[in-house]
Amino acid sequence: MRIPLVTVVVPYFEDPHGLDLVLTALELQDHPSLEVVVADDGSRVEPQPGPRPYPVRVVSQPDRGFRAAAARNLGAAAGRGSLFCFLDADTVPEPGYVSAVVRAVAGGADLVVGRRRHADLASTTPGELRAWFATGVPAAREFPEPAWLVEAYERTDDLRAAGDDAYRFVISAVLSVTRELFEEVSGFEEAFTAYGGEDWEFAHRCWVAGAGFVHARDAVAWHDGPDFAGRTDEAQARSSRNLEGLTLARFVPDPAARGEGLIWSHPDVVVTLEDRGREPADVVASVRSLLRDSDAGVWLVSGEAADLLDDPRVHRGRPPWDVLRRCRFRVDLDVPVLLSGSTLRDLADVAPARVGEHLVVRRSRDLARGEGAEVLDVPGVTAAEAVDSDLQRTWGREDHRRPRPHTSLRTPFVPSDTPSSRP
Repeated sequence: MRIPLVTVVVPYFEDPHGLDLVLTALELQDHPSLEVVVADDGSRVEPQPGPRPYPVRVVSQPDRGFRAAAARNLGAAAGRGSLFCFLDADTVPEPGYVSAVVRAVAGGADLVVGRRRHADLASTTPGELRAWFATGVPAAREFPEPAWLVEAYERTDDLRAAGDDAYRFVISAVLSVTRELFEEVSGFEEAFTAYGGEDWEFAHRCWVAGAGFVHARDAVAWHDGPDFAGRTDEAQARSSRNLEGLTLARFVPDPAARGEGLIWSHPDVVVTLEDRGREPADVVASVRSLLRDSDAGVWLVSGEAADLLDDPRVHRGRPPWDVLRRCRFRVDLDVPVLLSGSTLRDLADVAPARVGEHLVVRRSRDLARGEGAEVLDVPGVTAAEAVDSDLQRTWGREDHRRPRPHTSLRTPFVPSDTPSSRP
């Protein structure tokens, strides 16, 4: 079997001790073909990898704040391997780490999450690290693993049986992806400029693109220090979560990432409606029924009715690739329809689902994987073609010529506590 070249990308910022440990650990890897790219995120002093038994280079970007996502993209662009292993500069891999990742990819995975363990490595020397890995006797105090991750991997058969929430169990510190997948989804989203979230957003796009996920338990790497929750107080953790959550909500349409009730530029359900030759009233009536109570966006192919609406969820033309690569559900309509008895949000919960002759809600992941999943016919819901719509009457206007009851003759109101009303 051909031995793949693995590019290990190490995002770095002013941590020479941690980097020395990571590069030493990479010397001990039993995979015979690897290169290392240190991606410096604007350190005042450029890192010095020193002589190593593998090719290593440093690429740098200006210091414009925390830009780990951009640094990872920079490092990947400099690599030649068919597989990218992303390791943070404070996360030290055991000797079999890269080989375990390669085995997982050979077994069919496109994205591999290693097992991140935690220890106090602040005073560990490269010599002590070598002895630790040679003897198996820990050279540092160990911290517990996050229970929520352990439970998630057990519950999902190490992500093989995960659902749409799989992205929430991906950690960039121990993340590996094939070059093919990385290039297909265009790498990390560089809008993330604070700690956390860029790995979940990246993993979400990989999931929508149909990638196979695996948590490789035998790909072990040691993080210097406890998990994030164990190294911050509640106020700091809450502030960090809020900042991360607000950025995630822009790009990840999962309700668990953005809640409900707000409008975002990347909707969960993307509807493409062929509106050419259709009456604008029919198109508007259809759009109204499709958007009701749902995190959805509608793209009108010709867009004739788009100019009549001020709704930011309605667009002209076809959905752009940046939207399609993030939405979880797709609807392609050749005629305007009036959906009743349910909402697109409800139908997405049971997708792939069909209503009537025209409306089918499909999962983007299924489409990307070329899977013809069985489509469920949903009873009690209709999606009739919109024709001869009368918008004003639909919206409640009464004909002004219709007789109205005379309103001037009313029984006067008499308070019950007036003398005249008492017995």
